[in-house]
Amino acid sequence: MTQVLDTDLAVAASGLVKTFADFRAVDGIDLEVRRGEVFGVLGPNGAGKTTTLKMLATLLPMDGGEASIFGVDVRRHPHMIRQLVGVTGQYASVDENLTGYENLWLFGRLQGLASSRAKATAADLLERFGLTEARDKQISTFSGGMRRRLDLAASLISQPPLIFLDEPTTGLDPRTRGQMWDTIRELVRGGSTVLLTTQYLDEADQLADRIAVIDRGIKVAEGTPDELKSSVGSSTLQLRMEQASDTTSAADVVRRVLGEEPVLTPEAGGMNAALTDANQAADVLIALRQSGLSIASATVQKPTLDEVFMAITGHGAEDETHTTLEVAS
Repeated sequence: MTQVLDTDLAVAASGLVKTFADFRAVDGIDLEVRRGEVFGVLGPNGAGKTTTLKMLATLLPMDGGEASIFGVDVRRHPHMIRQLVGVTGQYASVDENLTGYENLWLFGRLQGLASSRAKATAADLLERFGLTEARDKQISTFSGGMRRRLDLAASLISQPPLIFLDEPTTGLDPRTRGQMWDTIRELVRGGSTVLLTTQYLDEADQLADRIAVIDRGIKVAEGTPDELKSSVGSSTLQLRMEQASDTTSAADVVRRVLGEEPVLTPEAGGMNAALTDANQAADVLIALRQSGLSIASATVQKPTLDEVFMAITGHGAEDETHTTLEVAS
């Protein structure tokens, strides 16, 4: 394995830029990922998450900026970088006509392992990822969750210290997503560093030690999940009006009392409003009553990453933007 330099940073990137024709998919992004953490890159489809990851993994050339992996320059030493990084993409890269065991053995051989070691490594990874019973089944018979686990196992053949996971749970059912989350946590407990891209707010909240929020190719926020939540207030007032038609009038009242713009959820006849102090909820409710507006329900909750994303970008994390360039971004 390539020697890992003595640095606290697994990834150090500054001013990353990638353009496609006249479209700037990544626009000056800075990232620092520390050893032993799960770093989440959160954003909607087309935000530039995958493009950023591909540049760091040497799968796309950088049009601007600089980056290093464990102190190794990405531009100057791409072959060394590929030995330091394991990449799991959004879609399985396995051979449908081979069994799980045969796929892992083949990946091992392609990465230079002797046949006997490739066999042992394949068997170990199948056991580690709960796939031993399926070792002799063709990939075409695998469920979506089994395929994703096998793809992740394949990225670990060379035991890389840094793992790039590009939306690893896309298309999986909730139970299988939970299994993948457990697998990722186990990798980190084993000493790996993980850079995770996702458009799922709950996934970033569950897994990431720190999160960079990317929107339209720009990093718009960064911090721990708690820091990001605190940025939109200590708590959130969630209101639903008895008459959906009253939502706009109620929003005017909330804006006047709090001095902040509430986030409307018109399909539910309600809104969310950030509170710097939970006691402000009482002031809002009194003002709504005085205005003759009837409330169906009112709750005060701690902020979620959803509120954070909406407050920062003005739209949800799963909104599709730049879909025509999704292959690249």
